[in-house]
Amino acid sequence: MASFSAGRLLCGLILVFSVASMQAAERSIEEVVVWGSEVDQRFASPNPISILDQEDFRSINVATTEDVVKYEPSLVVRRRFIGDSNGVVGMRGSNMFQTSRSMVFADGVPLHYLLQSRWNGAPRWTMVSASEIAQVNILYGPFSAEYSGNAMGGVVEIETAIPQQEEFHVDSSYFSQNFDAYGFDDTVSGFKSFVSYGNKIGDTSFYFSVNRLENESQPQTFRFGGASNASNPTPVSGAIVANDERGRSRHWFMDTGVVDTLTNNYKFKLGHDFGAWSALLNVAYEDRNGVTDSGNSYVSDGAGNPVYRGDVIQDGVRFSVPASRFSTSDLERRSLSAGLRLRGQLTDSIELEANLSHFAVLRDENRRSRSHPDDPAHTLSGQVADFGDTGWDTAEVKLYFDDLGVEGLGLVAGLRQESYELNFDVYGSNNYLAGTKDFYTSRSGGETSILAAFAQFDWQFAENWDASFGLRWEDFESKNGYFDDDDPASPTFDLTAVPGRSTTKSSPKFSLGYSPSGPWSFRYSVAKAYRFPIVEELFSQWEAFNAISVANPGFEPEDGLHHNLMAEREVPGGYLRINYFTETIDDVIESQTTTLDNGVSLRTFLPVDEIETSGLEFVANVDELFLANLDVRFNAVYTDSEIVKNLPNPGIEGNVYPRMPRWRGNLLATYRLAEHWDVGLNYQYASDSFGRTDNSDREDNVYGAQDAYSRLGLKSTYHLSNGLSLGFGIDNVSDEVAYVAHPWPGRSFYFNLAYDL
Repeated sequence: MASFSAGRLLCGLILVFSVASMQAAERSIEEVVVWGSEVDQRFASPNPISILDQEDFRSINVATTEDVVKYEPSLVVRRRFIGDSNGVVGMRGSNMFQTSRSMVFADGVPLHYLLQSRWNGAPRWTMVSASEIAQVNILYGPFSAEYSGNAMGGVVEIETAIPQQEEFHVDSSYFSQNFDAYGFDDTVSGFKSFVSYGNKIGDTSFYFSVNRLENESQPQTFRFGGASNASNPTPVSGAIVANDERGRSRHWFMDTGVVDTLTNNYKFKLGHDFGAWSALLNVAYEDRNGVTDSGNSYVSDGAGNPVYRGDVIQDGVRFSVPASRFSTSDLERRSLSAGLRLRGQLTDSIELEANLSHFAVLRDENRRSRSHPDDPAHTLSGQVADFGDTGWDTAEVKLYFDDLGVEGLGLVAGLRQESYELNFDVYGSNNYLAGTKDFYTSRSGGETSILAAFAQFDWQFAENWDASFGLRWEDFESKNGYFDDDDPASPTFDLTAVPGRSTTKSSPKFSLGYSPSGPWSFRYSVAKAYRFPIVEELFSQWEAFNAISVANPGFEPEDGLHHNLMAEREVPGGYLRINYFTETIDDVIESQTTTLDNGVSLRTFLPVDEIETSGLEFVANVDELFLANLDVRFNAVYTDSEIVKNLPNPGIEGNVYPRMPRWRGNLLATYRLAEHWDVGLNYQYASDSFGRTDNSDREDNVYGAQDAYSRLGLKSTYHLSNGLSLGFGIDNVSDEVAYVAHPWPGRSFYFNLAYDL
C-alpha cells in the first residue's frame, strides 16, 4: 500500500533490533515484569480506571480474550459464540456497534479495527491469546489527551508478561452447549489448545506461543418469508409461526445452521534491555477460517422434500422462500500484526517512549453460493468478496517530563501518526467453490490519515489537590476514495472517484482531584473529543446479491462533550466507587439495516444530530469481603441515552438510543476452599433495549430483538503440586435463550487442563 511507509520503516527497525538483541550478555532477573507499568503509574489518571490481574480471572470461564474484560463496569462485549470474529465492544454511552468509539491495545499494539463498523469493526482479539494476559487496564472516556476521540467510550490496555526466566505453559479446553430455538435443537462443541515457551538469556527475553481454537456455534440467523402474491404457490408445512422483533407475525422457514470456525494464532515477542533503555518487539499472525454450509429448511412440500426456494403457501398464508437465504459461506482470513515499543531515559527527568505498529490483511476472502447445495436448482454460481490492500500503520513518540521547575508539576507530550486503507471488491463467480473471480459486481475503498499532537500537564499543586490540563490537536484527511458506477455499455468496470477532505480539530481536557485526609477521594473530569469517520463510513458502497451498503463521503466528525464525577472510598481489601457521567455527542454516525421485500438487506449510514447520555455507575472491588477467603468484584450502572435532536427525521426525537440498556450489572466472586482449590461465581445482567432508532422493535425473546438477559456461571480450578491444574465451569446455568439480534449461547460446559513448568 502506498500509504504504508511506516510499515516499511517498522520492518527495517525490526531487523536492526533483532540483530542487536541477540548480542546481549547474560544477566539473571527473577521477577516477572509487565512492560510499561512504571510509566502508567507516573501521574494520576484523569480517567476512571479499572485494573484486572490474573487473580481476577479465576472465576471467569476464559476461552478467548474477550472473556477477560466482559464483566467490567459499563462495558459489553457481544461475542455470540466462542470463536466469533465479530466480538464487538461497547463502553459507557457508546453501544456495541459503535466500534470506532472504543480502543483496544495489546502491549501497545492497536487491536481496534478502525476500518469498518458494526459487526465488521470488532477488535482483532485473536492477536493476543487469553492464556498470555498478565494485566488489563480499562480507562473510561476520552479524558486523557494521549488518546484520540476513538476513546469516547474508553480504552482497553492489555499487557502480557515479559519472561524473566525459562517458562513453559500448555493448556487445553473443551466446551460444549446444547441450543434449542425455532427449528434447531442440537449440541455443538469445540476445543482450544495453547502452548508457549519463554526465557531470558542475559538482557534478552523471548517468547513464542501457538493458540488453536476450533468450535461449532449455534445457528446465528433465522429467516422468515417475505410477502408473495404468486398465483400458484407450492403447498408446504413446517414453517414456524411467530412474531418478529417488531411484533409482526411471520413464517420462519430456516436457520443458517452450525458455524464451523478454526483459528490459529502464532505469537513471537522479543525484549531487550540495554542500559537505561528497553525495547519490545511483537509479531502476531492469525489464520482464521469460518464455514457456514448447513442451513436447515423447516418447510417441506407434500412429498416431504425440503423446500429451498420459491413461492409457497401454508395454512392459507402465502410467502416467499428466497434461495439466497440458504447461501453457504466460506471465509478465509489471514492477518499480520507487528509492533515495536522503545523506552528509555534521555536525562534524569526526561523519558522517551516510542511505539510503531503495522497491521496488514494478507488475505480476507469470503466465497458464497447463491443457494443451498441440496437445492435441486443449485449451481456453482456465486460470489467472492475480497479485501485488497487493507490495513493500517501507526507511529507515536511521547516524552515524559518529571522536573519542570515547579514542585509537583509533570508533563507528557507527543506526536502520533495513523494511516488507514481499505479496498473491497465483490466478484461474480461461475464457481464459488473454486473461488473464481469472473467479473466485478462492486468495488469501493479509500484512505484516511490522522496526524495528532498532544500535551498534558499534571500538577500536584497542594497536599490534597491535583489537576491536569490537556490539549489534543488533530489533522484528519481522507483521500483516494472510490466506488463503482458501472455503465453496462462501457467495456471496463467504471469507478467514481470521491473527492478528498481534510479538517483540523482541537480537544481540550481538564481534571481536578481532591483527596482529603482519610479514605475518600474525589475527581471531576471534562473533555472535548472528536471522532473522525472511518473508511467504510466514507467510501464503502457496494451491492451483492443479498446485501446493499450505502456510504456517505460527506460525514462530519462526531463532536462530543464528556463529563465524569467520581467519588471513591478505600475499604479494607479494596475500594467502593461511584461515577456520574454525562456526554453530549453531535453529528452521530449511525448505521441502520432493513430487509427489503425481496430478502435483500439494505444498510445505510446516516447522521443523527444529537445524542445525550447520562449514567450512574457503582463499583465494589473488595478482597476478603465478609469471609477471609472471599474476593468480590461487583458493578452496576444505570444509563439513560436519548436522541434529543434530529432534523432530517424529527419523529425519532425523544427515543432511546439503540442497543443501550437502562441497567447493566456484573458480579465475579471467588472463594478459596484451600490453598490450591478455588471456586467462583460469575453473573451478567442487562435490561432490554432497542435495535432501531424508531424504537419499533419491542418484541422480546425473538430473533432480531435486543433482549434482557440474566446469565449465571460457575467456575472451579484445582492446582496440583506437580504444575497441573484442572478446571470445570458452566456458563448460563439456567439455559436462558435470549437475543442480542443474534442468539446468545445456551448452557455451556467447560473442561480445562493446564500445565506449567
